[in-house]
Amino acid sequence: MMSQIDKQIMGSKVALNGARGLVVAGLAGGSGKSVVSVGLTAVFASAGKEVVPFKKGPDYIDAGWLQLAAGRKCYNLDPYLVDEEILQNSFIRNSAEAEIALLEGNRGLYDGVTADGGYSTADLAILLDLPVLLVVNCTKTTRTVAAMVLGCMKLDERIKIKGVVLNHVATNRQRRLVSEAVEKYTGVPVLGVIPRMERDIFPMRHLGMIPYQEYNNSGGALDFLKETVSENVDIDRIESIMKPIGTTFNSSLSVRSEFTGEKVKIGIMQDAAFQFYYSENLEALEREGAEIIPLNALADKELPPLDGLYIGGGFPETSARELAANESFRASVKQAAEDGLPIYAECGGLIYLGESLEQEGVVYPLAGVFPARFGMSPKPQAHGYSVFTVEEENPFYPVGTEVKGHEFRYSTVLKWSWSTDTRLTLRVERGKGFFDKRDGLCRKNVLALYTHVHADGTPTWAKGLVDKCRACRLGSANRGS
Repeated sequence: MMSQIDKQIMGSKVALNGARGLVVAGLAGGSGKSVVSVGLTAVFASAGKEVVPFKKGPDYIDAGWLQLAAGRKCYNLDPYLVDEEILQNSFIRNSAEAEIALLEGNRGLYDGVTADGGYSTADLAILLDLPVLLVVNCTKTTRTVAAMVLGCMKLDERIKIKGVVLNHVATNRQRRLVSEAVEKYTGVPVLGVIPRMERDIFPMRHLGMIPYQEYNNSGGALDFLKETVSENVDIDRIESIMKPIGTTFNSSLSVRSEFTGEKVKIGIMQDAAFQFYYSENLEALEREGAEIIPLNALADKELPPLDGLYIGGGFPETSARELAANESFRASVKQAAEDGLPIYAECGGLIYLGESLEQEGVVYPLAGVFPARFGMSPKPQAHGYSVFTVEEENPFYPVGTEVKGHEFRYSTVLKWSWSTDTRLTLRVERGKGFFDKRDGLCRKNVLALYTHVHADGTPTWAKGLVDKCRACRLGSANRGS
């Protein structure tokens, strides 16, 4: 049976329930757009509105906070990883039951991959035809804020900045001067002024904010942000600048129908150590016929009966002691790999499948599927978009496939021992990879790589994983009979 939304998207239009959209952007990373985005989402959700959050990618951490605030999935819109038409379809389809679609940008409004701002938040706002709420950090400045806002308006006049939120404002005098200057010189209304906070509600670590799964009292943080935004931002006026979402939809690209065959069980490690999963990736697995089985590598005693395993990224280093202490679970993962269970691992998942992780002189044993020892560096070891080509046979990708992804890591490979049963199957065209511009450690039915992929940009990923799981289960059943 198809759901109502599935039926709606069979045509060239998708029926929206009066959904309206808005992009929350900043002048730079650290502007405060996450404070505003998460706070607004929490305010709207607590008022009973159907809010679907989106995050301009690649990003897992901000998306997690938005998901927590909305009480529903957050989707990642990445114009570098995903073709424009598929990206537009994703936005319209996932907004179908929403009243509000709120999209948080990343970095500065015009910051992209190229000098002319390609794949920036601005490009995304233009593609989706959405207005922009610009968040400006006002630390040690007054009238210059107006110049910065005016510059953003003039750099590309297709961008429609409909409101400004001033952040980190120290005094009432600064508030008055900046507000008057912005409105006088730009004609854009100031819709909120957030005072300088005594504490940083989103302390930074490595790649950005601390994930909500590791945050002490994330519920309290949400309450604080909701209260802060409610008291300092004109919610009604922000709603008034939102724009109805366009409904043009190419149903041939992403018609969603319910899988009717026998499902395969794919375990997903979802805990404080492994949190980096795009909603689109998990949904793609389900559409291909997977039943998602949540796992906790910190607390579960062993793997349950599964047809496959997907270990995403995260911060295994912050939970290294607990991961190492759970010997029975580590042993069950290693045994499953030896038995031929299809396993796909990204970044943090790759580390977990190694022999050990060393931090501050302490060596923490891990699953030991691959002969690799990892350490941690104070500096990024790979940071940005990547591209790889599949050069050798592996369980999930056809040879010759080119895949766009991204790498974000501080881990280092301390020791890597070549072995006769382990291969590096991917050639890295852009990025760093695991070793010598190679990635994709492959052994039996295990493939582990530093590169993260997005299912909307790499549709072969979900199909390849589920097909391999189904084939291995059928093979096991035939051998058993």
